[in-house]
Amino acid sequence: MVTKTKGMGELFKEVINKGLCTLCGACIGDCPYTVFYRGKIRMLDFCNREEGHCYEYCPRTHTDLDEISNKLLGVPFSGAGIGTVKDVFMARSRDSKVRSKAQYGGTVTTLLLLALENGLINAAITTKTSDEKLPESCVAHSAAEVMESAGSSYMAYPVLEAVNRIPKESKDRLGIVVTPCQAVALAKMRLNPPTQRNSLDNLRLSIGLFCTWALDYGRFYEFLKNNVDLAKVNKFDIPPPPANKFDVYMGQEIKSFPLDEVRNYRMATCAYCLDMTAEFTDISVGSVEGVEGWNTVIVRTQRGMDIIADAKKMGRLDIKDLPDQSLTHLKEAALNKRARAVQEIVKKTGDKNELMYIDISDNLKQKLLGQRVTVQGGH
Repeated sequence: MVTKTKGMGELFKEVINKGLCTLCGACIGDCPYTVFYRGKIRMLDFCNREEGHCYEYCPRTHTDLDEISNKLLGVPFSGAGIGTVKDVFMARSRDSKVRSKAQYGGTVTTLLLLALENGLINAAITTKTSDEKLPESCVAHSAAEVMESAGSSYMAYPVLEAVNRIPKESKDRLGIVVTPCQAVALAKMRLNPPTQRNSLDNLRLSIGLFCTWALDYGRFYEFLKNNVDLAKVNKFDIPPPPANKFDVYMGQEIKSFPLDEVRNYRMATCAYCLDMTAEFTDISVGSVEGVEGWNTVIVRTQRGMDIIADAKKMGRLDIKDLPDQSLTHLKEAALNKRARAVQEIVKKTGDKNELMYIDISDNLKQKLLGQRVTVQGGH
């Protein structure tokens, strides 16, 4: 289905003002009219362009999932919950320093460090935590800068703003770490590259993070300020099921909050996201149910296979088979999220033929609408 690209006015009317914005950052960075401020995308002045990349690249405007999957992965969009898979296993860094600072097994940090070392990339777009304990985008050119971005804040942040700020003439070979919604926007950029800024032809590695939901930048930060001494915080963590808690590390002290309490600060827009495992990336990484200190790794492309082969050859990762029970649970959780999102969209539109931004096959739509789903949980 071909749709007309619209402009900023329609982007605010159809997405941002309706609370559907994911804060991916695809609409800001090189535009003089929009900016990220206090957890929201703000319009500084009205733009009267009838067509714009801000609208085209948004993950909440028309998105043909088959088109994206065919062009990036070489196959139609998968109805399976975890998407296209070349290999799946669990891994952790062999570097204890990486494991102590990074999330779970430190696999993402290890792969970025290896990609820098072997020349696959010379710049990595990541998210790091500021001195105020807020997420911020980072373009890392060194191992030290990659290590600074290790770990997660769990708050939504417009990482793709950093992509849009890269000069058109840049020769950097890029790696990037993204969440599922950011991966969709990035895919749209790659399908129809901008002409006035970096086209992402030099993107060499994309790593996606598993995500069930993200926390509201403004509201959750206020919660943290009221409940912990942010000056002492050095790490946040949501351990894999069945822990059901949110941990705040403050030196040797760990303060835990019930995950049910933290879920109150989820972004409402996450209810309409079909993707839990960042399907449009080279490699997807998350936790392992019931196994602390390890990552689940899903390899989706030949680029992903190549960097994993290098990691094995150079002894950078411990790799084991993913337990059958963990893989089964992951598939069920991912399919549950996909079905729940479609059903929530239909509740919002009131029309089973109107899926807002999503363009999928009728067969898959009917399957997801008929799928029995559970209450949203996990992360």
